[in-house]
Amino acid sequence: MRFAKSDGSFMVKALRNVVLVLLLIVFVSIVYNFRNRESNTVSALMATSVSSKEYKGVFIRDEEIILYSGNGVLSYNVSDGGKVGNGSVIAEAYPSDEQLSIKHQKAVLSKELNILEKIQNPGTLESAQPASISENIDESYRSFIYYRDMGDYESLDTVKDNLLIQLSTYQIMTDEAQGFDQKISDIKSEIAKLDAKTLSSSETIKAQRSAYFASYIDGYEEELSSKTLDKLTCDEVESITDRKSTAPNVVGKLIDGYGWYLAVVADNSKKEYEIGKDVMLKFDSSAETYPAVIYDIRDEKPDRSLIIISCSKFNYELVQHRAEIVEVISLIDKNEQCEGLKVPREAIRFADIKETYTDENGNEKEKTIKSKGVYIRKGEQVLFKKIDVRFEGNDYVLSKVHPESEYLQLYDDIMLEGVDKDDEKE
Repeated sequence: MRFAKSDGSFMVKALRNVVLVLLLIVFVSIVYNFRNRESNTVSALMATSVSSKEYKGVFIRDEEIILYSGNGVLSYNVSDGGKVGNGSVIAEAYPSDEQLSIKHQKAVLSKELNILEKIQNPGTLESAQPASISENIDESYRSFIYYRDMGDYESLDTVKDNLLIQLSTYQIMTDEAQGFDQKISDIKSEIAKLDAKTLSSSETIKAQRSAYFASYIDGYEEELSSKTLDKLTCDEVESITDRKSTAPNVVGKLIDGYGWYLAVVADNSKKEYEIGKDVMLKFDSSAETYPAVIYDIRDEKPDRSLIIISCSKFNYELVQHRAEIVEVISLIDKNEQCEGLKVPREAIRFADIKETYTDENGNEKEKTIKSKGVYIRKGEQVLFKKIDVRFEGNDYVLSKVHPESEYLQLYDDIMLEGVDKDDEKE
């Protein structure tokens, strides 16, 4: 009896272990299928046809190099991409780095002092009402988020200061904070100590005309300008690199902001680009898009053309490089635009589909045809859905929306991988 009991106990343990292993396999399978399903599908969404291609773009601008004696270290009064007027101070030369540090500390303290004095202003506290201040705080906060998303950091800084003033004023009015008299006194004392250590600049560099400013040069300033535009070749554009000079007496350069050019080498054998055609430019260094127009096209070979693009929009990002990757987006005429469900080209397959038709004698018959479509995942099912291609992009197509269930529908989960290997890709 003891032997039978021991044998029965062994069988129970063995069955329990088998069940645990099976449960583990099922769990792993569920997790794997869930993760695989999430990573290998994409939703069918509506999109509009746009033609875009990436190229190496070379900036061509009218620029003037600014030099100084080379004695001392420079302190800039204007940031890259900033606009300067005739006679405005671009930079000042100081005897040592210590003077730059002192100037920076004074600027930070002066800004803080200005904010505190605005908060402490009796007129501000007497005229302001908690309700109106609260509304202003909400408006400033919305503006703060907007300028942050737009990348307008100059406006963002101004809004941030206004928001700080409004919040501090509200706290004083509601007795949540005391005044800032002591803080103001301390800052004035710190500024006075820094003033005692300050030396005058040894050289002041001013702008001789209105222009945009960049604090570097790259050696292409004379080679790449509107005056040399007609002589530019594909080989020259391809040989240009993004570099910056380390010359000791360089302040930077002035850039004419009325317009600039971008040169790209492209295959225009299909006449995708024409002189006068509107395009949009999108650079790796900027989240913005820039409206532009095709200025000139020079066909050096059937499949190799120099495309010159003209643009007048200007900002900080556009002075950071001489050459960078640019996406040229061709604007399609409204009459030529196509709208449909966006399908990744890699997801397109062919499958044999049975269709019913009525012959000339009125009899219903079946025939098998090879249809273009995609596989979708619907719950645990994998289904083939036909697509009706209306536009072909570089790595996607647009499929016309059909009400019939055999066609791809909005929000269907298109499978990119995991279908039968025997299925044919496009």
